[in-house]
Amino acid sequence: MTATAPHFGPSPSAARRPLAAAGLLAALAGMVFGLLLAVAGPASAHAALTGSDPQDGAVVAAAPKEVTLTFSEQVAMGEGSIRILDPDGKRADTEGAPRDLGAGSTVKYGVTLHTGLPDGTYTVAWQAVSADSHPVSGAFTFSIGAPSETTVALPDNEAGGGLVGTLYGIARYAAYAGFIVLVGGAAFVLACWQRGAGARPLQRLVVRGWLTLTAATIAMLLLRTPYTGSGKLGDAFDLDGLKAVLDTKPGAALVSRLLLLGASALFIAVLFGTYAKREDEREKKDLTFGLAIGGAVIAAGIAGTWALAEHASAGIQPGIAMPVDVLHLLAVAAWLGGLAALLVALYRTPGITAAAVRRFSRIAFISVLVLTATGIYQSWRQVGSWSALTGTGYGQLLLVKVGLVAVLVGVAWISRRWTARLAVGGGVDDAAPTGTTGAADTEAAEGTGSPEPAGLDDPVRATQLARQQAAVATAEKKRIRDADPDRSGLRRSVLAEVGVAVALLAVTTILTSTEPGRTEEEAARSSTAAAAPAASGPINLTLPFDTGGKNGKGTVKMDLDPGRTGANVVHLWIDGIDGKAMDVPEVKLAFTLKSKDIGPLPALPVRLTEGHWTATGVQIPIAGNWNVAVTVRTSDIDQTTVDKNVKIG
Repeated sequence: MTATAPHFGPSPSAARRPLAAAGLLAALAGMVFGLLLAVAGPASAHAALTGSDPQDGAVVAAAPKEVTLTFSEQVAMGEGSIRILDPDGKRADTEGAPRDLGAGSTVKYGVTLHTGLPDGTYTVAWQAVSADSHPVSGAFTFSIGAPSETTVALPDNEAGGGLVGTLYGIARYAAYAGFIVLVGGAAFVLACWQRGAGARPLQRLVVRGWLTLTAATIAMLLLRTPYTGSGKLGDAFDLDGLKAVLDTKPGAALVSRLLLLGASALFIAVLFGTYAKREDEREKKDLTFGLAIGGAVIAAGIAGTWALAEHASAGIQPGIAMPVDVLHLLAVAAWLGGLAALLVALYRTPGITAAAVRRFSRIAFISVLVLTATGIYQSWRQVGSWSALTGTGYGQLLLVKVGLVAVLVGVAWISRRWTARLAVGGGVDDAAPTGTTGAADTEAAEGTGSPEPAGLDDPVRATQLARQQAAVATAEKKRIRDADPDRSGLRRSVLAEVGVAVALLAVTTILTSTEPGRTEEEAARSSTAAAAPAASGPINLTLPFDTGGKNGKGTVKMDLDPGRTGANVVHLWIDGIDGKAMDVPEVKLAFTLKSKDIGPLPALPVRLTEGHWTATGVQIPIAGNWNVAVTVRTSDIDQTTVDKNVKIG
């Protein structure tokens, strides 16, 4: 996530220094981003169909033995991932898992067709899971002999859509939000305001982050089967499907996340239990160090479950992209999660100190540096060119994200001004509260934090009076605190920042499930190259021949019109060595595409006049470098075949 400059500082002059640094950083980031886009090379990170045999819309003379699909990156295929349906909607392939035909960097899968398939239009429907864990699907048609009517309708819904896709997207968003609150809230307590470990509102915030992330992870694990397969919500409780999910990379990542969340539960128990009650400064310092190391390892591990299974693990430079993605997520959590914790502290706890605010300012600024560097690199990997930035859905969402960041910068500037005024005017408590905030109020309310009122022998009555006094004191303290205009201004501006951050997180979640602009452009280029005609008009060939017999020498002139895939008309003119029309008893024609092992496809010309032969409805199924062979017979025993390679689109 691209981040903005932090919004806290101890004084107006100090506030201007980080702002100037952030401005310089933004300028440098823009220059680097432009250079990266200018020199971007080919890559992919969201599987796309780049080719097929037969191609979409092709008309083949004879039924092929198999249908093959080529993808831009590794995909996971299962039984029924590729289905070939005849014009009546019946399976035309041998059912089972597709065969892996890939070699080297080529990713290709194929299915074998039944023998003796009749002429007509056939539908190819496919669905797979790309290396970045997202389901992809598609469909196209080809024809044998000639196109025909078909009862099969091409599906208009993509894999991972519908109700299941919506629920999975909500769970994905909740997982990101829970991770940010869990990690950022705990980091705020340890690094910025250690006495906040005893504040009930902060405790509830971090625990709710843990619960949200845990529930979302379980939901995603259950929804993986319908999300990548049938699309039926009822399949979420299919035990066989769940077992299959556990054998996949995304399933293993989700299970690993649950195990790490178990370790984080112990971390939370120590942080808000033993640590919050520890009074000895030396012991607390040692425990702080241990919790910081343990918490960092757990947080990095949880962030790694995203990096190992999603966009960072696919495409170019995965060895660099995955650790960069982990750093990116940790910086997002430290910044936005800390911001959420600060908002809770400002609204719900009376003892937040100016020193804690300043410490968060420094952490936020470091997070900005990390976010800027990692965000530029990630944008380059996923977009790669200026045209992809403006002409693809992923690029346009990225621009929306940048716009939200710009809004966040403006709100952050307002927050910085309020913070500077608070630091000067003392609107935030500079002295650490005695005891633990939140817990002290609770103790007072229960009558354990104040002595029993004098002159009262009834302990029940004494407790009631103590609670009333504590409630009055708390209300008065809150009234005084809320009456401070500087503190109120800071609370409002931080609340606005959190609101923009929520929208920013939503856009980021959508980006993680959107095909990257780089891959979308690559797939479009591949489709265009496959569909574009290689010739812009009729093809003309001249082929000299010599059958070896009497009057066996001459020239064949051939016109192929329109010289593209589909139906063509062929005209042949046979001339002798004297240039006059030469009458021959027989002429035959054949087309062969050796690179695809297609052909020879025969064509039988008919004689129109002396030396002029023609053939109509000559089908060229796909574009390529075709070998055109013409056989000329000049007598009962004298004949020859001449050929030439020509590019036909």
